[in-house]
Amino acid sequence: MNSAELIKQIEQKRTFLCVGLDTDISLIPSRFKTEKDPIFAFNKAVIDATLPYAVAYKPNIAFYEALGPAGWESLQKTMEYMPKDVFSIADAKRGDIGNTATKYAQTFFEPARAGFDFDSVTVAPYMGEDSVTPFLQFEDKWVILLALTSNSGSNDFQQMKDEHGIPFYENVMRKSMEWGTADQLMFVIGATRTDYIAKVREIAPDNFFLVPGVGAQGGSLSEVAKFGMNSRVGLLVNSSRGIIYAGDDTSVSAAREAKKVQEEMNQLLDQYYK
Repeated sequence: MNSAELIKQIEQKRTFLCVGLDTDISLIPSRFKTEKDPIFAFNKAVIDATLPYAVAYKPNIAFYEALGPAGWESLQKTMEYMPKDVFSIADAKRGDIGNTATKYAQTFFEPARAGFDFDSVTVAPYMGEDSVTPFLQFEDKWVILLALTSNSGSNDFQQMKDEHGIPFYENVMRKSMEWGTADQLMFVIGATRTDYIAKVREIAPDNFFLVPGVGAQGGSLSEVAKFGMNSRVGLLVNSSRGIIYAGDDTSVSAAREAKKVQEEMNQLLDQYYK
């Protein structure tokens, strides 16, 4: 999916919600556990319930890898079921060099190889340019680069300053923008770091941000929109647990919570489009 198609979906649905499919077999309602493929049955119910309110879905690959071949099969079935006009994110956080990075990219971007046809994949930038550029060789595919995360250990490296007083995350963002365009490269920016969002938007005025942390982690959607929107909206805000585990009746509870987020986003977009 290219940027024009993504922006069109945001405009038509009046939302920039991304639903995270962090599907944990131990947390899904018991009625799904009698299904032949509980993970896929649950994901299908979540997608059916939230599709009117979301423009993107983000399976966290670890939850599928941990189940071995059955987990990969559940992921493939989920991707085949997912409508093609929504933006798909493989939250894989891959990061390696050369041929290995190319193989990771082929896994998620070339359906003839592994059966997946994601629009994007999250990538860790620690190993530098040659660990990222192999993912940028695929037309209408995106790299979503980890930049400023909201986990407790993020300060260990991301806020370390160089001799000029510039934090590491800023150097990562500025350097990586030399490798790809704003139509290829997004950044992960944690919602609980709203005091930094204006700064990172200054660094990357045209790029989309994938923003986790709204919902269960307590990030403020209005603050994210206030400081993070750009001329193309420029945001995909992810909610996982707050939607998919909102209640035992997934069809009702996930729809209710997704609609609630979409309604707030719609109001924010009303202000944006004035």
